[in-house]
Amino acid sequence: MRLGVLDIGSNTAHLRIADLTAGYPPEPVATLKRRLRLADAIGRDGVIGRAAIDRLTEAVGEAADVAARHRVHELVPYATAAIRDAANRDAILTEIQATSGVRVGYMDAEQEARLTFLAVRHWFGWSAGPILMADIGGGSMELAYGGGETPDWAISLPLGAGRLTRHHLPDPDRVRRKHRRRLREHVESVLARGARGLPAGRRADHSTAVATSRTFAQLARLCGAQKAKAGPYVVRELRRDDLREAIELLGARTPEERAQLPGVSAARARQILAGAIVADATMTALDLPAVRICPWALREGILLDRLHHSAGAARHLYAVKGASA
Repeated sequence: MRLGVLDIGSNTAHLRIADLTAGYPPEPVATLKRRLRLADAIGRDGVIGRAAIDRLTEAVGEAADVAARHRVHELVPYATAAIRDAANRDAILTEIQATSGVRVGYMDAEQEARLTFLAVRHWFGWSAGPILMADIGGGSMELAYGGGETPDWAISLPLGAGRLTRHHLPDPDRVRRKHRRRLREHVESVLARGARGLPAGRRADHSTAVATSRTFAQLARLCGAQKAKAGPYVVRELRRDDLREAIELLGARTPEERAQLPGVSAARARQILAGAIVADATMTALDLPAVRICPWALREGILLDRLHHSAGAARHLYAVKGASA
């Protein structure tokens, strides 16, 4: 079975096409990535602007064409927090369908966490034991914990790097120390409330601490992890002590200067400081001196879930809202 997964996030629209065969990992066929910059286009009223919507509809149409050329059996298009939480969400989804013929939906944030956890479990296997996972996106951060294939506990918090940059760093080009301090206090407050449900005793047990997402991967590279071209099987980790030094480095530079640092992309240079503060605060709150970086995330979780479902091994872990699943 050939499946296409189109992930519409805060920064990019990313299509991944893969062949699914029972007993094997997804076999990559083709990818397409288009920069959207939705996070930068959200006004104070929560409305995504016209130019960004045009970029989005064009990207979805292009992804549909690529999927058709590769003869996918099914295309699963979904939007994450940037569109899911937008004030004009329904109008955007309606326009996408009218323009491209693609019916884009969105998932519940907790379902995103569960699917990402599924991908992490498959990547690290059973030998990892219980896994504690963190995933920083543009609009939200997901945390999950469990010893099985799906987590026993999963939450989504409004701690995305793009969201926090918009709301708490009034001048991302020149971030004052007081704004960094206030952002840190806000993140710690949200974490203190949100992480209460984490099963007792699990913060300092023998869990494998894992982080996934472009934000964590870029921070790990900034702190000395090997480049992406070294391949996905290279062990990469992010240490909290190194991360704190990186925060000082990022805080002293403009986005243009940050984009010149190892691992930091131009697309995420404005929000990488907020992402680093969230990562550090999370690792501190959960007493994690280091996290391992997983190259698989939500897209791979959807692919694996579909594979299980087609083999009769499991039901879908999610339901796409606003579209036919």
